[in-house]
Amino acid sequence: MPETLGIIGGSGLYDLPGITNVEELTVTTPYGSTSGPIISGRIGESAVAFLPRHGKGHRLNPSEVPYRANIHALKQLGVTHLLSISAVGSLQEDLPPGTMVLPDQLFDRTVARDRTFFEGGIVAHASLADPFCADLQRHVLATVDQADTRAHHGGAYVCIEGPQFSTRAESNLYRRWPAHVIGMTAMPEARLAREAGLCYCIVATVTDYDVWHESEEDVSVASVLAVLAANVDRSKNLIANLADSPLPSCSSGCARAAEHAVSTSQDSLSDEHTALLSFLTSRNAQSES
Repeated sequence: MPETLGIIGGSGLYDLPGITNVEELTVTTPYGSTSGPIISGRIGESAVAFLPRHGKGHRLNPSEVPYRANIHALKQLGVTHLLSISAVGSLQEDLPPGTMVLPDQLFDRTVARDRTFFEGGIVAHASLADPFCADLQRHVLATVDQADTRAHHGGAYVCIEGPQFSTRAESNLYRRWPAHVIGMTAMPEARLAREAGLCYCIVATVTDYDVWHESEEDVSVASVLAVLAANVDRSKNLIANLADSPLPSCSSGCARAAEHAVSTSQDSLSDEHTALLSFLTSRNAQSES
């Protein structure tokens, strides 16, 4: 099966331009329903599968997103490379609204979300030292550069539980960390993508300066929406350009992340857990689902 580019759209990104051979798919998963139907099709020569993270019309808050179902369903459809588009606040003066950021690290401040596929009788500890696929990041960054869009490569994304924005004290604390942007959806999405063997990276689109900036208004829904439309257009252009080139091969070991992570002895695994492990470690699950 050919490799498939998966796209999880963040706030405001509910459809893709130029997609053909469109199918709207409802995928059954062991973890319930996805955020909404998955749009499968082609952009140029690339097979794509698109899922709006918050559901069509933005119905799900960050803690309500069914992250496990979303990742499992995309894996079922043969997705090998997964691009996440995520609206964020900036924690740095030199990352103004409108900037695209490709972070390379994460701080996880979430507390109320299902974090793993490995539970209920199977234990695994997948490495997350480098939470994003370096090869996919380089590929995306080159595409951003070609589109003549302002982009910043590197830095840490602080993922908070939400749905409330930070207090001023929290925002200033995160600025004292080596942190660059703040959002609400990178975790556990990145963890689950790693467990599922997907090459994953985030394009974080800055909408505001959070609440730390003294000369800017505090973040609000109104201020975010004012910048969001332009960011969505940039994201759509990026996706269209990305689909015009072959997906990169992976030297980061993403596909094998779960193979040697299981601590549970083989003879203690149920048939269900054995099947789950086989599914998560298959590079193209569509042929096995």
